[in-house]
Amino acid sequence: MDIIELLKVIFLGIVEGITEWLPVSSTGHMILVDQFMKLKVSEEFWQMFLVVIQLGAVLAVVVLDFKKLWPFHKNDPSRESNWNYISTNERIGKLQKFADKYINMNKIVLWLKILVSCVPAIIVALPFNNWIEKTFMNYWVVSVMLIVYGVLFIVIENYNKSRKPSRTKLSDISFKDALFIGIFQLLALIPGTSRSGATIIGGILLGMSRKLAAEYTFFLAIPVMFGASFLKLIKFGLHFTGTEVVYLLLGMVVAFGVSIAAIKFLMGYIKKHDFKVFGWYRIALGVVVLAYFLLA
Repeated sequence: MDIIELLKVIFLGIVEGITEWLPVSSTGHMILVDQFMKLKVSEEFWQMFLVVIQLGAVLAVVVLDFKKLWPFHKNDPSRESNWNYISTNERIGKLQKFADKYINMNKIVLWLKILVSCVPAIIVALPFNNWIEKTFMNYWVVSVMLIVYGVLFIVIENYNKSRKPSRTKLSDISFKDALFIGIFQLLALIPGTSRSGATIIGGILLGMSRKLAAEYTFFLAIPVMFGASFLKLIKFGLHFTGTEVVYLLLGMVVAFGVSIAAIKFLMGYIKKHDFKVFGWYRIALGVVVLAYFLLA
């Protein structure tokens, strides 16, 4: 196994772990990195790798926010010693008490809202995914989208400066808000846009605080990335070589570790700062990449 290729995978994992959560487009960065540092794999594996490596990053959210997301407790009323000796009405009463005490309905509702946010992507992404990949997976589109959404971040943050957030808690998000955020997420089907960037912009425009918009974006990534990875794996099949398995697992592990740090950094950063610095970064990167390829 080539050590240079392993180092490339580690670097790609680092890029994924950082850019998945910062609003700068992880897929866009991965495509740009591939232009300068190609991994020696088949095109089919590379297209699958681009998506499935994000599972490592998403698992970081699951680990960091498990208590906020998991709605169930371990207690089980059927384990009581007298369960088989009580009436049906008594059992129903115990189950109702169990539901009230051991199931957090606020978290169940949160997951329902997250699923509502996924609906637009399911309707649009599934039938048009192959066409989108063939049409837009290139440095030109990525560069333009980096610049366009960089400008949008700056404009929206300037507009948002004098506004007071109307939504600061997860419970403040309505099902209508969730649907609109899902529509904003569709913008990320174009590489270079940034899924987190699109949904954060959407959340801020809806009146969410930066912290809430970022947090909801992280949670929304869980079903989206698991679903996208599942479809990619099904399309690719299970005919992995040993080397491909190592590359994929290594990339996911590195992305997971780096994502832990990136998420903590971003949540700490936005307590005191806005997103304009990411807008300027996107513009600068997009201009540099365009200049490089136009002058090359």
